[in-house]
Order: sequence, then C-alpha cells, then structure tokens
Amino acid sequence: MSINKDSADRPTQGPPQQEIDAFQVFLARLNLGPRVSLFGRHLLVLVAVLLLAWGWRQIYDLAYLLQTPLAQETPTPQATRATLASPLKAPPIHQEAGAIAGVYRKARLHTDLPSQPRQEVITYTVKAGDTIFSIAEKFGLEAQTVLWANQSVLGDDPHNLRPDQVLYILPVDGTYHRWSAGDELEGVAEFYGVSVDTILSFPGNHLLEPGASGSASQHIEPGTWLIIPGGQRQFVSWSAPYIPRDNPSVANILGSGACKEIPDGLVGSGVFIWPTAHRFLAGFDYRPEVNHAAIDLDGEEGDAVYAVDSGVVVYAGWNNWGLGLMVVINHGNGWQTLYAHLSAILVQCGQTVPQGELIGAIGASGNALHPQLHFEMMFEGARVNPWLYLP
Repeated sequence: MSINKDSADRPTQGPPQQEIDAFQVFLARLNLGPRVSLFGRHLLVLVAVLLLAWGWRQIYDLAYLLQTPLAQETPTPQATRATLASPLKAPPIHQEAGAIAGVYRKARLHTDLPSQPRQEVITYTVKAGDTIFSIAEKFGLEAQTVLWANQSVLGDDPHNLRPDQVLYILPVDGTYHRWSAGDELEGVAEFYGVSVDTILSFPGNHLLEPGASGSASQHIEPGTWLIIPGGQRQFVSWSAPYIPRDNPSVANILGSGACKEIPDGLVGSGVFIWPTAHRFLAGFDYRPEVNHAAIDLDGEEGDAVYAVDSGVVVYAGWNNWGLGLMVVINHGNGWQTLYAHLSAILVQCGQTVPQGELIGAIGASGNALHPQLHFEMMFEGARVNPWLYLP
C-alpha cells in the first residue's frame, strides 16, 4: 500500500496552519476582541466573589464549632452546615442543659421566684426618729393608712407617735376594721366607701373558700379584724371646732380652757402677721391627709407668741386632746386662729386683743416632743393652709 508523502510529513495533532489562519480572519471580521476581553473581566470578578463567599462560610462554620459545647458525639462540619442551611428544621438539642442551637447558657444552681405581694398584716415597733411619713414610706403605704390602722394607739393624731409603740402595718392602702356583733358587710363596705366584694375577695381576710361565691361567705366572728383595701374614713378630730363668740361653751369637750360668756370686742382686718419670731417648721407641716391641718413652728422654750390679728379670746387653758396649753382667738370676721403646746398663757377668756398682742410663750405641753407652736387658721368653720395667708 502506498503512502502519500505529504500526508506523512504533517503533524498528527492540531488543525492545519491554513485553518488556524482562516479562524483568526473570521474572528477579526466578527470584531469580538473587546467583547471577549470584557467578558473575561466579568468572569474573573464573579469567580472572586464566589471564592470570598465560600471563605466566609468556612469561617462561620469554624466559629460555630468553637462556641458549641462538646456533646458525647461532636457533629461533623457537613452535618452542621446541613442544619444551618435548612431553616425549616428544628435546631439540634445537645445533651448539656442550656446549650440549644449553639447558644450557651450557664447552669444555675437555684431558681429565683418573683416576690409575691404581702397579704397579711404585720407589726412594726416604732424607733426613735420615726414619723408617720417615714414608717409609711418604709412599707410603701400612704401615711393615712398607718393612722387608720392604729386608731387605738395613735388616736388619729400623728403627734401621738412614740418609740417602742407596736403598730399594725397593712399589706395595702386602706383601713382596718374590727368586726362587732351586729355588723353587716353591706354597712361596713358603705361606711368605708368600697364594695362588699372588695372585702370578701381580699385573700388576707380569709373570708371565701377557694371557688366559693361572695354570697357564700362564712360567718364572721366578733373581734375579727378585716382589711378594707382602698377604704377611707373621717378622722376623729382632736383639734378645736369653730368657737363662736356668742356660744363659746361648744368647746367644753376640749378641756378646762372653755369660756362661758364673752362680750363683744375687736374685729380683725383679715391681714395677718407672723405669730412667732421664727418662720420655719419644727415638726409637721400642713398635712390634712394625716389629720394635721396646722403648721408646727420652731422656737425655744419661752419665746413670745403673738396674736396674728385683732379679736377676742374664746378659749384659754388646757386641751385634753394632746394640744396642751392652748389659746383660741375669734376675729369676728369669719376667721379663727389657734395657738397650742404653749408653756404659758398670758391672756384670759373674753379678753380683747389687738394684732401683735403677746398672748403666750412657746413650749412643749401636751403631746409635743420639743418646744414648738402648733398654729391653726380657720375660715368660716373650715381649716385652711396658714402658708397661704401669713406674709
């Protein structure tokens, strides 16, 4: 068989040179050079982005493995990636408590239970320096709640607070009622301004069995103390009422200082001066919510006390309700002023006194713990805040 010499001399691989030249001419005619170059650059950018994403994924997997506590069988990276890539599957729960889906929580040896509101009445022993307000603040209560719960000890008078007294402290703001024979829930609730259900349903009263209705409340024994949440009542007044000039004997219940017959006298101007040389407090401020509709002014034992306006003395003597030596002046124009805890009284019943007249001396008689002047102002039978009328 004959062999063509030209064929034997050709290379066995690759296209003939003529074909390569023809292909280059074809590409040149298509003018694809710039397009191919741009495509190449885009392809390189795409490859770089994919490589960067793959690298971050490897770093994330490594971080996941480092922060996950080791269980008896450590999951493989492939299983970890499969779990992370499937949002519809629940995260694996490891055997160690507190490690769920890679979030590690330190185990606690005990459980903190939220504190429960107090429901029972407790007692508190008064300490030196305590006041009605500081005790109330200590237990998160209103000051009047402390007074209402301890009427038998304090007599609705904040001045009666003394060290070593044992007070009842309610769990909530309200009043404390001692059940008496003949009491009815409807009447008690109405007196304190609450509903019957408010009294029955309060757990500290222990009036309802679990699941029982209000109408099925058990019998309440006389002497039982009931907490009245949100209840209010009128204070028992220990101060002087309005004492008219034509009938001063209405003050007989206050003590021996009540007057009998009073002649007519000076009428005040309605413009007042200060009753003492000092103009700052030595005790309670004007706080009617705790039955103190007066101001306690500072002073030394024996300091002068002056009439704040002209008028007639309608009470001069001892007050049995804790105010000690007391003077009351009726000013004849609807105004009345009261001066208490005096160490001396320098006027007498029925005496006419001009504004600025010396009527007594500061002291600590009655329930006062230190020298002070308990000063009240009343207009047409209603006590008012002295700070609004003194200059």
